[in-house]
Order: sequence, then structure tokens, then C-alpha cells
Amino acid sequence: MKNIEDNKIMLDIQNVSMRFMMANDKVTSIKEMMTQMLKGKIHFKEFWALKNVSFQVKKGEVIGIIGRNGAGKSTILKIISGIMKPTNGNVMRNGNIVPMLELGSGFDMDLTGRENIFLNGAILGYSKAFLTEKYEEILNFSELGEFIDMPIRNYSSGMLMRLAFSIATVVNPEILIVDEILAVGDENFQRKSRARMMELMSGGTTVLFVSHDLSQIREMCNRVVWLDNGTTKMVGDTKDVCDAYKL
Repeated sequence: MKNIEDNKIMLDIQNVSMRFMMANDKVTSIKEMMTQMLKGKIHFKEFWALKNVSFQVKKGEVIGIIGRNGAGKSTILKIISGIMKPTNGNVMRNGNIVPMLELGSGFDMDLTGRENIFLNGAILGYSKAFLTEKYEEILNFSELGEFIDMPIRNYSSGMLMRLAFSIATVVNPEILIVDEILAVGDENFQRKSRARMMELMSGGTTVLFVSHDLSQIREMCNRVVWLDNGTTKMVGDTKDVCDAYKL
């Protein structure tokens, strides 16, 4: 954990709310849903995954986001990343964002690992020339070896994670969003990914980090946002929030 000297605001989340419409009736296919909707037999109810969530993130901060399952952690990360648009509220982003949220999202399962480096890298905004230059570095970090030329549908979840992490962190992003990424993979790669994360943090990267592991949150984060049932329960110093969360 490091001291923050720059007061530049990288993220400003203002009164963000997210509503989903959930069907009361259980249907097993899209065809059945359309049929039931045309008959007027499908009824929806509102579900607010987030309700007026607000906090700011300064340049170089490492912000932990904690909460029980269903608290809204993944939803707020997707909104900040631009994957989802909030029902209400605004998010100001002041830098390029690299999200590491859903394992293998942006990958084509029929392509090889090598081909997916260029595909996924392009989705993250990297040029072909840059990815060609960094290819060996990505391959070496991922430890995939000859498996890099195998279709990734044959990869284990750990192999996919290693490839995704290696591509996403090949440069120093201004804002890195991580959802439990350090909890996946073998022990050796967890050590490597933790070291790479620490390197990014020491280099000035702003990080939002979701984890159920409070020891990781305590070690790595400057401040913590505690979400509870879609609302901001507490925002503050890491020790204060983690101690309150455990009670």
C-alpha cells in the first residue's frame, strides 16, 4: 500500500443506480418467453442492483470493493468500465480503463491463444504493431508455451486466466479494474500476478479491486468501498472499513 500524493480525480461515481426488470414467471426458452409475453402472461418486477452509489477515486489509489454476494460489486465495476449504462447517475472517467472482469470475455473460443492475443488486445485498444512487439513478453508471462497455438476451447480456466491477465497487463493502464483475478490459477501464477499488480500500483496505475479475501484488501488497498444490498454502506480507510465489515 502506498501514499497518494496526486489529488487528480480519475473516477467520479455520482449517485449511480441500476435497475433490472425481472420476470416473475419461470420460462425455459426465448420462444416460450415471447409466446407468454404476447399472451400477456409475463409479468416483471423491478430489481435495483445499485441505489445511489457515490465515491471518488484519485490518481494512484488502490480502492478495494467489498460486500456479500449480490451486493452489487460486479455491477458497479461493469458500469465504471462502460460495459453497462446506469439507469440513473453518472460516471466520470479520466483515463484509459483496462477491465479484467469476466474470464475470457472478448476471446473467440475457436481461435488459438496466439490469435486471441491479437483479437483481445485489439478490443483493449492495443495496435497490431504494439502486440507484435509485445507478443513474446505476453507468451512468456502466460507460461502457455506450445499451447499458445492450440484453440482456446481446449484451455482450462486457469490457462484462460493466465492469457487474459498477460494481455491486459502488458502495458501500464491508467485505470485497472480487477474482479477476483488473483484468486484464480495455480499458486505460482498467483504469486506472479500479485507481483505484477504491485508493479502496476507502484508505477502510478489507479486500481479498483474486488475480492472476498480481506487479507488481500488490507495488504493492497488505500481505501475501501463497502457495498451492501446495492447501497454504499461505508467508504473510508482500509482498516476501519475491513474491521467494521468483519463485525
